[in-house]
This record gives sequence, structure tokens and C-alpha cells, in this order.
Amino acid sequence: MSSALVGVGSAPAGAASWAPKPSPMTTPWTAQVPVDKPLPEYPRPQLTRPDWANLNGIWDFAVTGRDAGQPSSFPDQIRVPFVAESALSGIQRRITENDKLWYKRTFTVPADWNGRRVELNFGASDWQTTVWVNGTQVGAHKGGYDSFAYDITPQLNGGTNTVVVSVYDPTQTGGQAVGKQRINDVQPHSGGGIFYTAASGIWQTVWLEPVAAAHITRLDMTPNLGDSTLRVKVQGASASGRTARVTVSSGGTVVGTATGTVGSEISVPVPNAHLWTPEDPFLYDVKAELLDGSAVTDSASGYTGMRSIAVAKVDGVLRPVLNGKFVFQTGTLDQGYWPDGIYTAPTDAALKSDLQAHKDLGFNMVRKHIKVEPQRWFYWADKLGLLVWQDMPAMDTGKSPGTAARTQWEAEFHAIIDQHRSSPSLVMWVDQNEGWGQYDQARIANEVKAYDPSRLVNNMSGVNCCGSVDGGNGDVVDNHIYVGPGNTAPTATRAAVLGEFGGLGYKVPGHEWFPGGGFSYEDQASVSALNNRFVGLLDSIRVGQLPAGLSASVYTEITDVENEANGLLTYDRQVVKVDTARVKAANQALINASRNPAPPVTLPTGQYKSLRVTTPGYTNKYLRHQDALAFTEVVDAGSSGLLKNDATWKIVTGLANSNCYSLESRNYPGEYLRHRDFRVRRDANDGSALFKADATWCAVAGTGGVRLSSANLPGSYLRHIDSEVWLATPGGGHAWDNPATFTEDTTWAVEAPWAP
Repeated sequence: MSSALVGVGSAPAGAASWAPKPSPMTTPWTAQVPVDKPLPEYPRPQLTRPDWANLNGIWDFAVTGRDAGQPSSFPDQIRVPFVAESALSGIQRRITENDKLWYKRTFTVPADWNGRRVELNFGASDWQTTVWVNGTQVGAHKGGYDSFAYDITPQLNGGTNTVVVSVYDPTQTGGQAVGKQRINDVQPHSGGGIFYTAASGIWQTVWLEPVAAAHITRLDMTPNLGDSTLRVKVQGASASGRTARVTVSSGGTVVGTATGTVGSEISVPVPNAHLWTPEDPFLYDVKAELLDGSAVTDSASGYTGMRSIAVAKVDGVLRPVLNGKFVFQTGTLDQGYWPDGIYTAPTDAALKSDLQAHKDLGFNMVRKHIKVEPQRWFYWADKLGLLVWQDMPAMDTGKSPGTAARTQWEAEFHAIIDQHRSSPSLVMWVDQNEGWGQYDQARIANEVKAYDPSRLVNNMSGVNCCGSVDGGNGDVVDNHIYVGPGNTAPTATRAAVLGEFGGLGYKVPGHEWFPGGGFSYEDQASVSALNNRFVGLLDSIRVGQLPAGLSASVYTEITDVENEANGLLTYDRQVVKVDTARVKAANQALINASRNPAPPVTLPTGQYKSLRVTTPGYTNKYLRHQDALAFTEVVDAGSSGLLKNDATWKIVTGLANSNCYSLESRNYPGEYLRHRDFRVRRDANDGSALFKADATWCAVAGTGGVRLSSANLPGSYLRHIDSEVWLATPGGGHAWDNPATFTEDTTWAVEAPWAP
């Protein structure tokens, strides 16, 4: 797809001297952004036309007071579509609720566009945008994340045309959807926490496109695997009652075609459909045509993937199923911020790179966190094969939105659904997050499901966090647990997902946004510690949470962001902090385990047993208590009766979880093996919930035995080290977490009791 237009207008005065500002951090693509025509790719891959003109590049620019009219002069130049706060824009200044942004440029319309309507398109502009062409207002739009367009044909003069755009963005002071944006200093600084630099003004591609008077505006495509069809609604302008023809093809070979009325559902046969999956993200080509009799009056092209997403019972547990089959969804939290472009990736290759990083690390899912990316981001997710959870950007935290804010937020949510509803990668809408700006959770979830029944709906990510209110409905119950992974249980009506966990931090010198200012949920002392801890979390989910009913997990996060230092990559994308091959293997093992589940590990309740060490060189040692503390010691036929009693335990149903177990002392009935301050000991049951949880152990498979994971600290295991017994965590920072022989030390053989 290329533009039919080379040079759509003269460069603004002073553009020759324009230069970007120094970026706080330089990504591999910072220096690759062309001055004129940055982001030259066609911006709307699911509805393409051959003729178009990219208006990205240098525009005249001014900032006035919020209530001012059009300024008489535009003293600065800005590189569109980078926001005014960014270095790549050339402006890099703080924009507040008292400012209004003004953009201006000229363009000419090619002669071969004569006879067609000309539309002016905006990928997105944050937040309240007004557009004039040749002095006449052609439209006004509210919303920071949805695209909009205006037919400017009546305003064109046949020569050099002038477009002026104003944008007002009050960020968190205005009540609208803002996601993580906050009005802060644009230069690196301490603080900020989990919120970042604001992104004001035009931040996605601006382009011109000629269309027929009656033309296609959108293709709403829903695959139906049940009858091997693609259901398509061809949406149009000035096309009511017209006939549309839709053709699906693969490699130039037509696989199905059908006709129907514009705006109605057309069922296009796709026999023997090649299904879309993360491992095999196969895409079909789609062409839609408007017909007048047999004549084609407008056409547009796109693509689709044949896949289904639903929730269903799998071995008695409610799970999300892709194409009818359960596969664990392992992904990361992706904020979509850049140190050079803030909200806008510097190049299309950069936009793709974060998704490619997910694939390289073995993830099959990404949660786009309270930001909505350009359509080309979804194109890369569709093409590379990543399941997408799409958040609706939240309103400001700690506030109850008013009627106008709610109306605007819901309208923008509907527009976002319409804009991205045909992307096969997108499998779940996440309505709200941790109670930020929350209201009407259940109603909104029901409405989103009714508006797009082809996808899963998450009424609230983090229902256990931060004062959020669970609507009680939707397809999943979603907890946030740091560091986690914790316990999230499915219900009779909702699958269990872990919407956020992890947050392991490691600062890479020379790659910090504000050196010394970074924070995380748990700092790691070294790259080795980070790898051990992170892989330990993934392994814990595989052996513990997955069998217990967890169906998906979202690790925080793919990259550092400003002062958040818990990324798998640095904020500048220059360093991958973790061992790519090792993480990929852990993710693949998790995915494979969901497809081929191991049989559950069961222990014989009501029986006395002894637990033998399996670590090579120590296999004659057994778990025993002495002076109320747990140790390992050699036990044989000649050992004392006291030692044999101390090394014998009654396996009973878990005091805190009936799916797990507790170990009652043979010679101290009513006293149980429990952890306290990481040391494992024998204590009397005091009846408290804490004791019961500390004394409950969940059995997971181990080579040559069983591993016992803490019920209230999942992923931490009963371990012997230097004859002492501790609650140890893979990748943890304590001496008893030493990675050497960790798996062997946490694996116990269940043997006949020394004291029956």
C-alpha cells in the first residue's frame, strides 16, 4: 500500500531548521524517524484503499490559553503525530489544563482525485479536537483513543488548502478517560509511581483519502466456526440499501464469496477453515465491494483470522477455550509508553518490536493496559499471533465520575469496540481496572457483552484490589497479586485469571529513565536472581495454580516505564534483562501443561507416612521434628523409638483447603507441621485462620516424589537445607532459597511410616 501522492504541501516556514529535542533515553529507532512523513505506513490495515496521502510531518504549531481563539501566528513547528510532551515532536513541554494546542499546515489534492469525495482522517488525538479547512470548521471530536474522519470536499478550493487543528487536553483534571497519563514534568524526575507523562494532542497518523460518494466505512467481521462461515457487516456512508459483495481468499485463491445488503450480516463460506492460533496465526484476505447492478462503485480490502473464543467446562473447571480447546494464556502487562515518543512508537518497526519480544520470550498473550494502540499494533498482534486483552482506558482514580463523564466514557468505549472488533487477536475486553473511576460494573459488562458477544468480557481487573467493586458477572474473575502468584479460584460462572502479578525489579545502569529513581514490587540483587525468581513464578503457576483452576496470568511487565523498573526489558528497549531461552522454555512448559495436564497428585489421608529426602547423597534422611523445629536426619532400623516417632506424620485433609493436606505429628497429636517466619516447625493448632493456612500444604508432582507448596504462599516449598527445614522460594533472596539443588531439596518421597 503506497500513497498516490508525493508531497502534499509546502513545508511550513522554518521547517528546515526544525529538530527533535534530546530524548531522555534513546531507543534503537529514535534516530530512524524521518523528519517528513514519519510513520509512512498505511494506518488502517483492515480497511485499505490504494489512494491516500499521509499528512504526518512538520506542522506549524502554537500553544495558547485554553479559551483563546485561533492565534494570529504559529511560532513553533511540531512533528506530527508525536505529542507535544515528547522529544520526537520537537516541542517537549509540559501541557496543562490551562493550555490549548494549535496545528496548521497546507496541502494540495491530486488532480486524479477529481470526482471523488476527500476525507481527512485522524488515527487519534487526545482529547477535544476541532478541525477547520480553509477557515471553515469541518468537525469537532471528543475522545483520546478512537479514530475520526471528516468529509472536507465542500471546503476544498482546487489549489493550496489550509488545515488548522486545535486540541484541548485537561488530562486527569477533565474527568475523561486518561489511563496512566498525569500532568507531570516532561523531563525525568523522581516519583510518579505507576503513572506517567501526559500525552496531549495528535498522537496517531493524519491522512487524506479519496472515496466514492457512497463508500464503505468499516468491515465488522466475526468468524463462525460452527458453520465454517465469516459473518460480515459491510458498514457504509450514503450507501443505505446498496448491495455489497464480500470475497474471502487465500494466496490469491478465492475460498468463498457472498452478497447482501449494506449494514446487514453477510455469511461468507470459508470451508475447511485454516484456524488462527498463536502458534499458527493464519490470516485470510478479505475484499468488500459496493455494487450498482453489476458495476463496482467502491471497494476496500482487509483481512481476517478464523478463530473462536469462549468459556467452557474442561475437566469440570470453567476455562477460556480458543477454537474449543483450553490453552493457558501467559502474557505481560503492556503499557505502550516510549521514552522518545511517549504515546507514539517512533516507527512501525518499534511498534512491532514489543509484540515480537513477547513471542521471543514464549508468551502467547498480551494485556494492553488502559491504553488503546493504533490499528497497526493490532495488525502486528494478528500477524505475529498474540492473544490480546484490551483494556478500556480508565478515568482518574479515586473519583466518582459525573453523568457527562460517564456518557462520554461509554460512547468512547463503544467507538473503540467498533474500531477493533474485527481483529482476530483481540479475545477479551477489560472494562475497568482496580476500581479506578468505577461505576455500574455489572451493567457495563452486560452491555459490552451484548455489543460484542464474540469476545470474553472482564468486568473488573483486580477485583481483590484497591477498593474495587466486583460486578459479579462477565466471563472471568480477575485478581491482582504481587508478587504472587497467589490463589485465584474459578467459580461456577467465571474462569479464574491472574490479571497482574510479578513486578520483579532490576535496574540496569545506563538504562534508567531517572537514575536511582526506579522502583519495583520486589527488587532483585542480580540478573541471575531475576531469572531464578521469574522462572520460579512461572513454574509455580504450572505446577500449582494451573491444576487448581487458574487459566491465565499477566506478568508486570514487558518493559520498564519511566520510574517503574520491573520490566523484562529496559524502557529504552536496549536491554533484555532476562534469559530469553530460559523464559521461553518456562512459558512453553506452562502452555504444554495446559494442553496435556498431568494427573493430580494425591496423598493417602488418614494414614501415617514418613517423608524421605530425594537429594542425591542424602536419601537416607527423613523429615522429623525436634524441640518443635523441623529438621532432616538419618533414620534406619536401629534408630531410637523417639526418632522414629518424630519422623512419622499423619496425612490429613488440609486445615485451610480441602484440596490440600496437613501433616499431624505422630507423637504430638493436634500439633502440625507449619511455617512461621519461613522456618518450618511443629506447633499446636490454635484454631486461627493463619495457623490453618500456615499448616496446609498442596501436593504437586516432583521427580521421584512429591513437592509440598504452601497453601498461603503458593510457589514456596517445604525444603531441607543444611539439615534444617524452611519454606523456600525459587529465586528468593534468603540463604535458604539457594538455587543449588532447589528442586531436589523440595522433593520428598512418601514412604511407609517408621512408627506405624
